[in-house]
Amino acid sequence: MTQTLAQALQAFAPALPLAVALSGGADSTALLHACVQRWPGQVRAVHIHHGLQKAADAFESHCQALCKAVSVPLVVVRVQAQHAPGQSPEDAARIARYTALTQAATSHPLLIGVHNLALAQHADDQSETLLLALSRGAGLPGLASMPACWSRGGLQWHRPLLRVAGQDLRQWLVEQGLGWVEDPSNQDPRYTRNRIRTQILPALDSAFTGWRDTFARSASHCAQAQEALIELAEIDLQQTGLPPRIAALQVLSPARRVNVLRHWLRLHHHTSPSSAQLDALVPQILACTTRGHQLHLKVGAGFVVRLGDTLDWQSQP
Repeated sequence: MTQTLAQALQAFAPALPLAVALSGGADSTALLHACVQRWPGQVRAVHIHHGLQKAADAFESHCQALCKAVSVPLVVVRVQAQHAPGQSPEDAARIARYTALTQAATSHPLLIGVHNLALAQHADDQSETLLLALSRGAGLPGLASMPACWSRGGLQWHRPLLRVAGQDLRQWLVEQGLGWVEDPSNQDPRYTRNRIRTQILPALDSAFTGWRDTFARSASHCAQAQEALIELAEIDLQQTGLPPRIAALQVLSPARRVNVLRHWLRLHHHTSPSSAQLDALVPQILACTTRGHQLHLKVGAGFVVRLGDTLDWQSQP
């Protein structure tokens, strides 16, 4: 079941002090105010200035005024979030944002003692993420969508609002007499996520009752299944060895072979192969029945090669 903001915060129990990522939009504004009400004097805020649009300076000014009004220390970090050729602008901004949040939380004097950081993604964002993953033909890691809590960079990250609808957050702000800023880029139809938000989610509201809950349940099922696949991949990787022995890979079932290859590449070489790349790689692994059979295939951001009886991965020169 979806939750109210009060229910979500009641179930949220981070170690204090807590930092909140504050954009100035409705979602993060609601999260900040709710946290301040529950833990007065224990909340900090971090604003990431992306510099991607003219309104960015106004966003920063709004956050400065908001935090001053509730006596919350604010850290502003300016980043260069321009995307590289072939990279999604959304992905570039997301990577820059998480990198900046990590650096600020681990090094800024105002954030000394902060080891927990809260983000304001909510139930609609989770549904958008699931639909976006489906549109891209994603596997279980993508369909699992966004985790509610995870560890990275020495920090505990939290998304306490994943079961709260976005409209409920805005209604709460209105009832509290609180304002927020609207990011004009959220209405830009060039971005797939925005088309999902403005065209598909309203249709779901009309067609299906409680779809946010069922989507969240599906994402949770995918996350559990992915955890099981990781555990299986670890077992298989112990059998194949590091680097993986070709003969050991050849005797695995097709599904387990692909699973352990994905896990090996992601965990040990920090690269994610496409389905097409794995489809090309597996027959070559199976064909390695003689010492003279060579293997050198583009996989992820580099190449999988044969080194004697094992596989190796090499980054691009």
